[in-house]
Amino acid sequence: MLTRLARALTSPSVREGVRGVHRTAPAASDALFVHRDTAQNNPDTPFEFTAENKKRAEAIMSIYPDGHKKAAVIPLLDLAQRQVGNWLPITAMHTVAKMLDMPRMRVYEVATFYTMYMRNPVGKYHVQVCTTTPCWLRGSDQVMAVIKDKLGLIPGHTTPDGLFTLSEVECLGACVNAPMMQINDDYYEDLGDSDVSEILDSLAAGRTPKAGPRSGRFAAEPAGGLTTLTGPPPGPGFRVRDDL
Repeated sequence: MLTRLARALTSPSVREGVRGVHRTAPAASDALFVHRDTAQNNPDTPFEFTAENKKRAEAIMSIYPDGHKKAAVIPLLDLAQRQVGNWLPITAMHTVAKMLDMPRMRVYEVATFYTMYMRNPVGKYHVQVCTTTPCWLRGSDQVMAVIKDKLGLIPGHTTPDGLFTLSEVECLGACVNAPMMQINDDYYEDLGDSDVSEILDSLAAGRTPKAGPRSGRFAAEPAGGLTTLTGPPPGPGFRVRDDL
């Protein structure tokens, strides 16, 4: 037994680290999670909440009881990001940290954990394509290919005119309407090649395409029509009393 074990442990495949299993290459994120100063995003980048947003921030913080104001960090960061225009400079994080009496590092941890926060400038339209399993099975690779071809983009990059930024993202929670993409706050679902092109053309022309499924569905009902509850519901006592 020991001889066989010794032979196995000294075999070329073990010595060279070869494994008898298939594995795919890990997908690299298109975002850098460590801050690097740039001309647009550095500790001297101007940021201050507008008077209107200061009132909103105070209203948000008032929701939380004393001793738990730090829980408002997520909505306050979102408010700051929307004020700047779809991205979150480091000075906005510092402002939120000061308002909530939090260490800056705690705010950095939140901003780098949640992918909803863009920590460097993005285009006017942030196109996020879901490529997780349900969307992939329904053709998200083709959705991504149409966008790459039409805009000349790869994930993590922005068009020269600053109009579109492309990101590859994980599940956005619209699996039953796959494939789908999110552009800013809107979901576009049940996508075909022509749908993707039409949406991008509309945005480029300054129009706002209708959000939601592109297949004629209203929401997430069965694509082939209802299979249950197709008639009026029975009255009370159905199959309970013989005289009904």
